[in-house]
Amino acid sequence: MARYRHLPGAALAAALATPLTAAAALAAEPAEVRIDNFTFNPPSLTVAPGTVVTFSNADDIPHTVAASDRSWKSPVLDTGQSFSFTFAKPGSYAYFCSLHPRMVGVVVVAGP
Repeated sequence: MARYRHLPGAALAAALATPLTAAAALAAEPAEVRIDNFTFNPPSLTVAPGTVVTFSNADDIPHTVAASDRSWKSPVLDTGQSFSFTFAKPGSYAYFCSLHPRMVGVVVVAGP
């Protein structure tokens, strides 16, 4: 129950009353991409719709994370900073570092 304590009353009641399917459980789990040594790790990540992916800069220089289609972009991330984005719809989302365009990755959102 502790994982739901941040929800307002009605949302908490709905969350506790709704059985979790495997897809919903997967969607509820956040995912992380680590930026280090001029790479995104993992370079390809498959998640369920609604997953929050956090990009964390562990490199000793600044980086960004930007959608290849320019639909979203992080601010410049210094060492130790992170940026999160929710991938709501199924599809393949290519991204890159706008400061170092050879750094590329992809998030694949698997549909139901």
